[in-house]
Amino acid sequence: MPESYSYPAEITRDEDGRHVVSFPDFGWGATDGATLDEAQVEARDLLRELMAGTMREGRDLPVPSQRGILVVPPVQIALKAALYETFRGTGLSQRGLARRLGVAESEVRRMLNPDHATKAAAIDRALRRLGRRVIVSVDKAA
Repeated sequence: MPESYSYPAEITRDEDGRHVVSFPDFGWGATDGATLDEAQVEARDLLRELMAGTMREGRDLPVPSQRGILVVPPVQIALKAALYETFRGTGLSQRGLARRLGVAESEVRRMLNPDHATKAAAIDRALRRLGRRVIVSVDKAA
């Protein structure tokens, strides 16, 4: 399970001069922007979709490699990814997790759904019940 959900991006220029962004750790997907700033904004959106797509397919998220420019995903998908990976590591069913958390199974499905907005506090509580904790750090913007 990754400890961080920031992933390295590769940025190249295409024949039209656009900045093309890909995430080698995922092996699929690309986006672009007319400027480097635009490409970096698009990269964050793409990273969110790559993470969500991997979760929807029920696969493990890749461990971030150390090459390239790190892109920080939106907070909500990073929290969802942490819960998703922690849950997968427990071997519990969704029903079992619901019992452990004292919530309905439908609530667990929503918490694990990358497209459903779940309050950060609810994810934090669930992670704590599973023996993990969220640590927030703030850094200068790039």
